[in-house]
Amino acid sequence: MGVIRVCTEYLLPGMILAKKIPGVDGGILLESGTLLGDEQITLLKQVGFPAAYVRLPVDMDFESEAMRQAERHVRNFFIYVDPDHEALKRLFSIAVKRTAEAVLSGWEMPCESALRAKNVEHLADEFIKDVDNAAQIVRHEVGLASFPDIYFKIREILDNPKSSARDIADVVNTDVGFSAKLLKLVNSPFFGFTAKVDSVSRAVSLVGAQEISTLALGISTINYFKNIPPELMDMRTFWRHSLRCAVFAKLISAKLKLPSERHFTAGLLHDVGRLIIFKNMAYASVEALLLARSDMVPLVEAESTILDYNHAEVGELLLAEWGFPKALKDLIGHHHDPEKAASRREAAIIQLADIMANVAEISTGGMYALPGMTQEDWNLLELDERFLSQLMSMHDAHFEEITAVLL
Repeated sequence: MGVIRVCTEYLLPGMILAKKIPGVDGGILLESGTLLGDEQITLLKQVGFPAAYVRLPVDMDFESEAMRQAERHVRNFFIYVDPDHEALKRLFSIAVKRTAEAVLSGWEMPCESALRAKNVEHLADEFIKDVDNAAQIVRHEVGLASFPDIYFKIREILDNPKSSARDIADVVNTDVGFSAKLLKLVNSPFFGFTAKVDSVSRAVSLVGAQEISTLALGISTINYFKNIPPELMDMRTFWRHSLRCAVFAKLISAKLKLPSERHFTAGLLHDVGRLIIFKNMAYASVEALLLARSDMVPLVEAESTILDYNHAEVGELLLAEWGFPKALKDLIGHHHDPEKAASRREAAIIQLADIMANVAEISTGGMYALPGMTQEDWNLLELDERFLSQLMSMHDAHFEEITAVLL
């Protein structure tokens, strides 16, 4: 008979302990082989034991049990969304299936105790006083360091009507690391070119000058934030989420026959404001994380509660200071409220991409509730909810390859 790990909050009477439960001072609280009943399960909850390894009774099978646990776990992340929203109902089913498959493959589902944020007393805010709006943090950040100038050099060439693909290539090639990443990205199967693109000038000709400029923004921004201390934020986790959003955004925009490179970059940078908040308001940022976890509300809502502003507002202000294209900063600034964007439909693409990225992460240890999406914004995309399963599969096929290129 096989063994399965079950979070204490999901234990059922009739399950049999496969491993002993240690007590205090080296003792044993419950022996291996104990038949669990309500009394034993209540005891484990009272002492705060997070999970137990159990054997299932004969009337339970592993697949059904994995699905039961997955549904209970995934429901935590969908508390905030409209339960009658057909697209979100489809995403719920996708998340449950992925989570159950992960459990059956040996993934250890985070239990209730693991979903709580860490203590934040060790952090101190640089601006703990007199910071009451997003603009102050952005001004401080811009005063510390300038954005990498390769993007602005490309933009200068693009603004010259006499420039050529060779002129752009000459600028890109001045940064060996940057040009290598750009070529790897364009040559990835995700971008779909059948022949190898062996030069930057060829990439400009195939992808387009404006599109290369937009991709340059994304790559440069990753480089700008590469020195954030690991004790402040797990940057790999941050960028993996951002890249998931970028992949989904490109796939959705391609389906809708919209400029996919712009949406890829908007997806990549959609949470950049969160990095600025973390750099300057570490304590308050983690307070927001704590609130988001404890109340299972979307992180953007927790930020607004703690700070009176959120990462989307900070991101839009930052990109404006850096001189980013208006359309791009508009998508990033309104990916949580597309109704305020100049192009509501395009902002809704980034909103859906962000939600899809969060759904994908539930089965790999995601911690935060999904932000909602109005029926009006979903309708603007004119997508069939059945396409969401295909979209998730396409993401799975390309995500790791893009991550290997850019991280």
